[in-house]
Amino acid sequence: MTGRAGAVPFANDRAAAGRLMRRATVAAIAAALVMIAIKFAAYLATGSVSLLSTLFDSALDFAASLVNLIAVRQALTPPDAEHRFGHGKAEPLAGLMQMAFILGSSLILLVEVYHRFADQHVVRHSEIGIAVMLASIAITGLLILYQRRVVRLTGSLAVGADSAHYSSDFLVNFSVILALVLVGQFDLWWADPLVGLGVAIFIGYTAVSIGRQSFDMLMDREMDDATRNKIKTIVRGHPEVIDLHDLKTRMAGLDGFIQFHLELDDEISLKEAHRISDAVEAELQAAFPAAEILIHQDPQSVVERRQRDA
Repeated sequence: MTGRAGAVPFANDRAAAGRLMRRATVAAIAAALVMIAIKFAAYLATGSVSLLSTLFDSALDFAASLVNLIAVRQALTPPDAEHRFGHGKAEPLAGLMQMAFILGSSLILLVEVYHRFADQHVVRHSEIGIAVMLASIAITGLLILYQRRVVRLTGSLAVGADSAHYSSDFLVNFSVILALVLVGQFDLWWADPLVGLGVAIFIGYTAVSIGRQSFDMLMDREMDDATRNKIKTIVRGHPEVIDLHDLKTRMAGLDGFIQFHLELDDEISLKEAHRISDAVEAELQAAFPAAEILIHQDPQSVVERRQRDA
């Protein structure tokens, strides 16, 4: 038996979730373009490598958000004859592409930081860089608030990955301001490449984290223990269910998949078994409205015989 279902408010309304996800990715692209423009101008004026690091990050965020927009549209495409489980895995694929983008940016930054340390480069017009970073913080803060709201409502991995990027940018921007203040007010030239080094390492860490989550989804990793235990509690809570076994779960973008064997009394009819399964499925769908549920009915004696023979 199967049923469509997610554990987030708009997951059962794919059209509403899709609109929110697309708006979030378009907003991220627009924000990245604005920040690329102002950071590039500020870099030309200051020559700051820490500011350059945020310029690289914004450029790669733009590319990653563009990939996300394509992936979100693909993931929201309804199942078809060739993809009967849907297209949800387009989201974790986008996450892996983002990981590659971010790792590449961190390596480029590490090389540039090395040269700046070696040359003892001096930053010019630090006040321009500070003003631009304050503007970037304001833009990034508004974007993060919107993205987090969309993630709460849709559970989107792609939008969540984008939000993680911009959250790291938010923290990084403050670090760059600190570096520019130290350079401009105290002539500490090394503060600029030092912050650039920290940004490069932080970006690399973020990339690994996003990659791990995406890889887990592509490899059909089980849902977390709390979710699995909730499923078991719901199933075992039905008065006519003896137990369940062989519970298997996975996620693919917005879509969840739950399947298990339901243990029932030997004496009930096939019609009764079907009725009980329908009732269990309805309770699970109420808790996980965007999951597809597959239930197989087993007579208790068959389960006991298998356990004896094992």
